[in-house]
Amino acid sequence: MKPTVTIEYCPKCGWLMRAAWMAQELLTTFAEELEGVTLKPSAVGGSYIIYVNDEILMDRKVIGHFPEIKEVKQQIRDKVAPEKSLGHSDRK
Repeated sequence: MKPTVTIEYCPKCGWLMRAAWMAQELLTTFAEELEGVTLKPSAVGGSYIIYVNDEILMDRKVIGHFPEIKEVKQQIRDKVAPEKSLGHSDRK
């Protein structure tokens, strides 16, 4: 079964649009590799956590900033499709 990405975001902070944009980017990049991307409103203020299946990939509060889409794509690629090229988003 293909992995699912979940983006848990704080609705009170107005981060739905950021989460939806990131979901669209991930679904475009990993159309063949992911089962889907789920958006999940958080009950915890200030949350922005990205999971692959049930494993935390990135947590805004832990890394101290919003993850850039480039780093999210790289980390997801490394987990679900290590052989996949990300083109311009790839590491140099």
